[in-house]
Amino acid sequence: MSGQQTIDEGKLPVINMAPLFARDDDDAREKVAGQIKDACRRFGFFYLTGHGVPDAALSQLERVSRQFFTLPEAQKMQISMDQGGAAWRGFFPVGGELTSGQADIKEGLYFGSELAAEHPRVAAGWPLHGANLWPYQVPDLRAAVEDYMAATVNAAHHLIEGVAMALGLEADYFHKTYTADLTVLFRIFHYPAHHALTEENSWGVGEHTDYGLLTLLAQDANGGLQVKTPFGWIDAPPLDGALVCNIGDMLDRLSGGWFRSTPHRVRNTGGRDRLSFPLFFDPDFAADMRPLPLPFDPGVNTRPGSESRWDHADLQAFEGTYGDYLLGKVSKVFPGLGGDVL
Repeated sequence: MSGQQTIDEGKLPVINMAPLFARDDDDAREKVAGQIKDACRRFGFFYLTGHGVPDAALSQLERVSRQFFTLPEAQKMQISMDQGGAAWRGFFPVGGELTSGQADIKEGLYFGSELAAEHPRVAAGWPLHGANLWPYQVPDLRAAVEDYMAATVNAAHHLIEGVAMALGLEADYFHKTYTADLTVLFRIFHYPAHHALTEENSWGVGEHTDYGLLTLLAQDANGGLQVKTPFGWIDAPPLDGALVCNIGDMLDRLSGGWFRSTPHRVRNTGGRDRLSFPLFFDPDFAADMRPLPLPFDPGVNTRPGSESRWDHADLQAFEGTYGDYLLGKVSKVFPGLGGDVL
């Protein structure tokens, strides 16, 4: 997977996070933390290089994903999300997922941490915990997904240390409080080049923000991602060897709005099928969402160009666990499943 377009100066920054993997160069780590701070304050979005996710893992993931999406609809529906129960895993067809009540022009696969039936949370019937669904027609998909998820989660664990330092906290703060038993959600999205729904709606995904702490996204070469910045909507095209990272609603909530989750959207206009691979690195499902003990008052210096949210929600008014917040969101995305499995 690769993209040919480079990033113009003044658009989304590119951060080499490789120093975050080192433990013996505090100066280099602090420099990266400063870059993360600037990117999160200005845009809430940035590109990551030096993340350690092998190119081969991305290439294999793209190859087997394309194999799956070329299957007949009836075969894909054999692992439809209604077969996944409370684990909320499996396939959904084009139009099966809603953003702000509007059907998205994409189909996709939902995955998460693979948990056995005897895991305490699975045995207790916790939503969004359990086993993934795998298509027998594409036997290599499981290994490709699991290899990519493992490498990307490892990158995210190191990245969140840089985020902590950017906020003036100890590097291991998030691990000690929120991510030792984190919630990992992984998606494979396929945006068809042409579909009947495009007559009504041109958006693969409409304007939205993500739910959790961090999203790490791989894209194929076709582009289509757009980000809302203080300067207006800008394209976030694929960049060779880079992942796109953005902060989510709960990092916004925890930081008191000092780091803001940023609206984004997707429009597939390239005339070719598009694939994207977002991994959501989120807090422990059972963790209370309380403001971080920041060494400054976030209220005295809001992000430049910030404005009211696209959905008019007040994140700072939310109280409860991350699971409470997440379930309220996903039940709106898949209203047909919500009443049956939650």
